[in-house]
Amino acid sequence: MYRRSFLLGVALLLAAGRAAKAAVSYGMSLYGDFKYPPDFKHYDYVNPDAPKGGTMKMESIGTFDTLNPFVIKGVPAAGIGAIFDTLMTRSDDEPATDYPLIAESADLAPDRASVVYNLNPKAKFNDGTPITPEDVIWSFETLRDKGAPLYRFYYGDVVKGESVGEHAVKFTFKNGENRELPAILSELPVLSKAYWSGKDFEKTTLDPPLGSGPYKIASVDPGKSITYQRVADYWAKDLPANVGRYNVDTIRYDYYRDATVALEAFKAGAYDIRQENSSKAWATGYDGPALRDGLIKKIVIPNRNPSAMQGWAFNMRRPLFQDPLVRQALAYAFDFEWSNQNLFYGAYTRTRSYFDNSELAATGVPQGDELKILEPFKGQIPDEVFTKEYDPPKYTDSYTIRDGLRDAIGLLKQAGWTFKGEQLVNDKTGQPFTFEILNEDPQMERVTLPMIQNLKRLGIAATIRTVDVSQYQQLMNNFDYGMTVVVIAQSLSPGNEQREFFGSAAADRPGSQNQIGVKSKIVDQLIEELIHAQTRADLVAHVKALDRVLQWGYYVIPQYHLPDFWVAYWDKFRRPQIAPKYAPGIETWWVDTTAEQSVETKKKSEPTK
Repeated sequence: MYRRSFLLGVALLLAAGRAAKAAVSYGMSLYGDFKYPPDFKHYDYVNPDAPKGGTMKMESIGTFDTLNPFVIKGVPAAGIGAIFDTLMTRSDDEPATDYPLIAESADLAPDRASVVYNLNPKAKFNDGTPITPEDVIWSFETLRDKGAPLYRFYYGDVVKGESVGEHAVKFTFKNGENRELPAILSELPVLSKAYWSGKDFEKTTLDPPLGSGPYKIASVDPGKSITYQRVADYWAKDLPANVGRYNVDTIRYDYYRDATVALEAFKAGAYDIRQENSSKAWATGYDGPALRDGLIKKIVIPNRNPSAMQGWAFNMRRPLFQDPLVRQALAYAFDFEWSNQNLFYGAYTRTRSYFDNSELAATGVPQGDELKILEPFKGQIPDEVFTKEYDPPKYTDSYTIRDGLRDAIGLLKQAGWTFKGEQLVNDKTGQPFTFEILNEDPQMERVTLPMIQNLKRLGIAATIRTVDVSQYQQLMNNFDYGMTVVVIAQSLSPGNEQREFFGSAAADRPGSQNQIGVKSKIVDQLIEELIHAQTRADLVAHVKALDRVLQWGYYVIPQYHLPDFWVAYWDKFRRPQIAPKYAPGIETWWVDTTAEQSVETKKKSEPTK
């Protein structure tokens, strides 16, 4: 689901209104700071006159076996979200702000205990049938009861949904304290009740489902490719939030075994565009006649998103990793400085926060409101939370990997581990220190293997196991791993999703996003306080407090991140002069038909690898 669909950390605008009436808002925004007025024509980062047409071929790694992205079973096809519309849709150049789509406005009750979404009477599914309040209510109830586990967390405080008119839906909450709920519901995917009637929603399926979005499924080659066709009479194509977007007629995703094969296919012209995340590939992998002749372009698009926490996560469900001293010790085995120089061409920045690259990251020592939030937990969280800035081990000429491993051995001895020959064993049980690292991406092997060698110097026998996508998903759903690489992506307005990432209730629920297995009453309390933050400043202080407690919990060995999007493409596309702040904006690109013909002609006349 591209790890983005469910990052719904947003809050609802509390518009002014009379006490006896609901407050009407044309969109959703954190504390009311809309960039675009009610009569806006289009986003600033689009070309409203962009031509329609052409083809965009893209890639995905692994395989897929379902066209239902809303349940835990199966691996959904790439790009499947483009066929489903939501109640409202977000802007990519301001944090956590949504504008009208299926819902043209929302009425928030004065006590914030309910919200009414007023549906656009023109909204329809791609078979021409209207979108009704019954469809919205059915979608909500079905996702909550039968969808992936995260929906139960998102919608847990919603008491009911009900029709309150021909074109309106009312959601009632347990109370008015969870400010995020109306905005979470604003990104509810709306499905057709009639289409799904008589079908088992919880099963995988390769039958193209009925949607209401800008694209529909044109063809499917199971596990190999999927093709989407732009809906010419898309009901919402002229809404301000959609003007200048979804310009390409045909989008196709081809699946490849691994990233290396996919890159070679791109250079050979098998597909048009790819977003790169390998520094080695970006530095050297694209070299060839097509790049030198200008047929392939490489661009860097800055972004202001919080960088995802990517790192090796300890499975806290395993007794081996429950001691924080052990987790702290193992972090010394990753030599980021060596890896960045020898593997990454110096391209990466070391990750240290769960919210890096944003104002939400905890830095320095806690002060002001953040300190007030943390003070009640003194004695229950590490003292370092109050006295030091967290920083993962850094190796320099004056502090080498040898020094780091020596410090790691000291921590392991404190935790009850000693050497027996060249093997580290537990003082009480005599069991050797050994575990497996689960992996799905072959490219990560070159990053993990040097760390495994350093662990060996500590007397720890770690192995890496690389599996295919389907097996990996099954093992992850059942938490059947010792350590694995996680990518915990965050929004600029964190909220309810933190329960899913770090909440105790999610730790033992199969398929949850609490892959680490964090179970902490303090973390739970900080999450709840964060969710109920009343101002932006209050939210930032609570996020920093949560970040700091997670940092000093040593739950993850942080890896690295990029502050930019790296995109390579065959020179048949054009894009707006302004890029959005928080996304690569590829859905705003369009095909230059003259350039496309030229590129295809040159491909044939100048054979590539």
